[in-house]
Amino acid sequence: MEPNLWRYIPPLVASGNVQMAIDTWLLEQHHRHGHPPALRFYRWSSPTISLGYHQRRYPDFWNDLSIDIVRRPTGGRAVLHDGDLTYAVVTSGLSGNISQVYGRICQFLIEGWRSLGVELHYGEAGRGYIHSANCFGTATAADLVDGDGNKFIGSAQLKRENFVLQHGSMLLGGDRTLFEKVFGTPAPASVVAGFSIATAIETLKTSAANCFACQLVPSPLSPAEWREIDAIAGRLASRARGSG
Repeated sequence: MEPNLWRYIPPLVASGNVQMAIDTWLLEQHHRHGHPPALRFYRWSSPTISLGYHQRRYPDFWNDLSIDIVRRPTGGRAVLHDGDLTYAVVTSGLSGNISQVYGRICQFLIEGWRSLGVELHYGEAGRGYIHSANCFGTATAADLVDGDGNKFIGSAQLKRENFVLQHGSMLLGGDRTLFEKVFGTPAPASVVAGFSIATAIETLKTSAANCFACQLVPSPLSPAEWREIDAIAGRLASRARGSG
């Protein structure tokens, strides 16, 4: 039996437009061009608000803040990326409805954080969350919370036929004052402390290899791939502030 090989792209720190361009590109390559499934972790080079794909309206004053705004290819509400760690999984062939696919992918997060002593379970919010601009204001069945109900991981998904991109933000830190300024609500409680980013990533990599029964093959983006990604990032930058 041939091994189940996934591409592992080493962690990157970059702007929101670049990060969203990479995720968009990975899904397109897997869907259209036979690129293998992929896993990556990344951080944002400056505080950034990412909007859900269908989130066409947001507070006008956000445009006056010294914060980048980018639109995700996935759905959901706005996320302030500041001190968080983001994961992205691109894969295919997962059976079930949307909730079941979320569950299949989120399992590596649950098991990885459990091995670090953090127990997580799914949120329980109903559709009332759509009235909030803030992704971390409520926790739906697609999100992971701790035993006290504090939301730790907010995820979003995009499907192209049977091919899926799922990415999400793990709330490891950030400027609480900035969060309150953006959303006008208290910042979420910190769920974890004392873990280095490197430790979290290595633990989650091991968990992903086990949960997806795959071998992760490290493979940085090539210069040719970066040219394609940069073109997508340029288009995203021109659209990011199209509505407010």
